[in-house]
Amino acid sequence: MTEQAAEPNTKARTNRAGEVVRHKPQSLVLAFLGRFVLGRGVRVFSGSFIDVFARLGVSEQAVRSTLSRMANRGLLDRKRSGRRVYFGLTPRCVDILVEGGGRLWDADVVNLDDHERWTLLSFSLPESWQRQRHDLRTRLSWAGFGPLRSGLWVAPSEVDTSSIVDELGLAEHVHVFRAQLGPHTDAVQIVNEAYDIEGLASGYRSFLERWDVPDPVPEAPDDLARLLLLIAEWMRLVRTDPRLPLVHLPSDWPAVPAQKLVNDLHDAYQGTATEIIDEILDCIPA
Repeated sequence: MTEQAAEPNTKARTNRAGEVVRHKPQSLVLAFLGRFVLGRGVRVFSGSFIDVFARLGVSEQAVRSTLSRMANRGLLDRKRSGRRVYFGLTPRCVDILVEGGGRLWDADVVNLDDHERWTLLSFSLPESWQRQRHDLRTRLSWAGFGPLRSGLWVAPSEVDTSSIVDELGLAEHVHVFRAQLGPHTDAVQIVNEAYDIEGLASGYRSFLERWDVPDPVPEAPDDLARLLLLIAEWMRLVRTDPRLPLVHLPSDWPAVPAQKLVNDLHDAYQGTATEIIDEILDCIPA
């Protein structure tokens, strides 16, 4: 569940501080699929996607383009029934949504472990392997690693990297170590060198500013729109958060109240949003 670059059809809204908050259509589609399609064994009519995302100001053209692009990338499959086209989840998309859902709802955004176990990963790739280098860095960031030095990444916990290395075919180019900090090495300093702590904190503070108010998204017409915007914004935050041990973070770390808020709002919106979905979705068995 990872896309960060801006698109021409990106949906934008402005928070109370005047900051523009943009959501790519694919982010919104993934939020919708993870909450209302995953596990139901159905394909959804393209027109239902259009109805859902019209609530968020996403144009029909942008929705159709996003669905087509996701199908071409192997995230959705298409099936025609009469004159209608239905989209279902591929196994690859299911894996992405399950993994992302675990990060969004099943895991705390902070690590409460207080032990000093670290994982170091070093790699050396040929200069021409730009795609492999990008893929490795992306997977390491998602797994909670941060760059300590060029070619040396660190995670302040024990991380099993075998699936990352094996799936990318980099076993001959990667070395992994379990480590403990020695004398004259400060854990907080290491964390601040390897991660953008202030950037992470700023993201959570902005989230609280947008959502911890009586009417957080006044432009949203109903709880379905509110829920999808909430999930998309939370997804963007969580996918960049390495879940650092709380013991190494500032005492007022804003991720803690932000997580409580997102859970409370999710519970508040979910019931009505599901009723709306049940009324507007046209589905066939997958």
